[in-house]
Amino acid sequence: MPNPDNLDNKDRLETFWAGQPIFMEGNPGKIMFVVMDGWVRLKVRGNPVEEIGPGGIFGEMALVDGSPRSATAEAITHCTLATIGEERFNALVQTTPGFALRVMRVLALRLRNMDTLL
Repeated sequence: MPNPDNLDNKDRLETFWAGQPIFMEGNPGKIMFVVMDGWVRLKVRGNPVEEIGPGGIFGEMALVDGSPRSATAEAITHCTLATIGEERFNALVQTTPGFALRVMRVLALRLRNMDTLL
């Protein structure tokens, strides 16, 4: 998982209440999220596929490939999320190899998990 220690004052915090949508499948995505506190559920076509807790990331795929969101994200509990925009994401990938590697590991794990579900 990407290290929350890579975050700084350039990264904005947002809060969501339990049950509140964070983004919807098919919508454009210009930011990714790091869970600072609480839990988030990802759904694909309405089916739960993953729960993400503190230190976890989501929304990164839209920044990697520029495609619409592949899942819906909703808060399971009240949660605090750090947002990382496209410019900041690109800077972290270029200047922090560990961040880039962690994002790739998350993507690979999600792909393997989806293969298992199918």
